[in-house]
Amino acid sequence: MDTSLRYASNSKSLKIHAKEKLPLNSKTRLQFHGELDTGTGAPSYICAMIRYFFMEASTSLGLGLHYDKREKLRCLVRGKKEFPVIADGIVTFNVKGRSDFDQDFNQRNLKGAAEFAWNIANFQEDQGIRLKVGYEIFEKVPYMQIRENNWTVNADMKGRWNVRYDL
Repeated sequence: MDTSLRYASNSKSLKIHAKEKLPLNSKTRLQFHGELDTGTGAPSYICAMIRYFFMEASTSLGLGLHYDKREKLRCLVRGKKEFPVIADGIVTFNVKGRSDFDQDFNQRNLKGAAEFAWNIANFQEDQGIRLKVGYEIFEKVPYMQIRENNWTVNADMKGRWNVRYDL
């Protein structure tokens, strides 16, 4: 199980996030994840999703259910396509999208982004770094991510940010 501690600029409390990925076959996995709000002592959300990977096309598709106390039950559809910029795969151009549907199948929370990712496996001994620079299409906002081993910092041009530490 993957666990992490998360804190965001719009939050008043630390969140504990957990994710479990169960392989169903070589291209499909069942993924569960959820978050516990340490301020309220209650779950923020819980999600179950089937993810299918088209390895030869560097593409993934996902379909799942998401429950939280604000918006109740939603259906999620998400996809991602990766294009290598450099032959060794260190730099990629990614296109990704996500849409949520409520219980009446009304579309909500449409997201789409295009980003460049640069993965440096051995920046220093035992230290890997990933840099991402992207543009969220529907919100029309540039964003960036810096990941160093267990630490991840995300920020966008609207002043939003979050920090994650993978345990």
